[in-house]
Amino acid sequence: MDRCGRLEDIPLFEDLESEQLQDLAQILKKQNFTRGQRIFTEGDEGNGLYVVDLGQVKIFKISPAGKEQILHIFGPGNPFGEIAMFAGESFPASAEAFTDCQVLFFSRHGFLECVRKDPSLAFNMLAVLSRRLRKFAALIEDLSLKEVPGRLAAHLLYLSEKDGAGDKVKLEVSKGHLAALLGTIPETLSRILAKMNRQGLIEVNGSTILLLDPDGLEDLAEGEVKLT
Repeated sequence: MDRCGRLEDIPLFEDLESEQLQDLAQILKKQNFTRGQRIFTEGDEGNGLYVVDLGQVKIFKISPAGKEQILHIFGPGNPFGEIAMFAGESFPASAEAFTDCQVLFFSRHGFLECVRKDPSLAFNMLAVLSRRLRKFAALIEDLSLKEVPGRLAAHLLYLSEKDGAGDKVKLEVSKGHLAALLGTIPETLSRILAKMNRQGLIEVNGSTILLLDPDGLEDLAEGEVKLT
């Protein structure tokens, strides 16, 4: 597939005209990373926009005590690094290859020239950023207001709605990484999964989780009930 054809499949660029895609294709650079390889580190110069092409990328922060908080795990088609690029500031978090991956890189100078040439590209970016801000707001609410069982229930419901997964969801990350994403530790996560399983809310089969009682999970996520 040519570069323009590949860009058409990325939601960020899906409404662009052929000429706009050609402009972007001219500044595109493909970069390959192996699992665990750092793409950029918090505080590095925001030198451009990245889009996951193949594999997965982890966005995270490290606390002064050394604890990792995962903010996002992005798959194909998802952009990252865009806020620092637009603001001309350093990256507010770190990015690492969660799996072997390929990313598309657009330099800050080249991308902003494309935006100046055709501002409609910026409107697409605003839509993506708005959706991400809503997700960040939900993450902050979960971490600050909800107990861990509520965070887990909310996350399972999110996965069930994502891409029309239905009542059967598949964890794309290890339980250790899921624990970090939810702001807890693996041992606590395992205990909560076991409790949910015993109370008939879910059925755990390896990395696949069947949501037996979505309404009960919703009540747990909203804090209306607690695990016993």
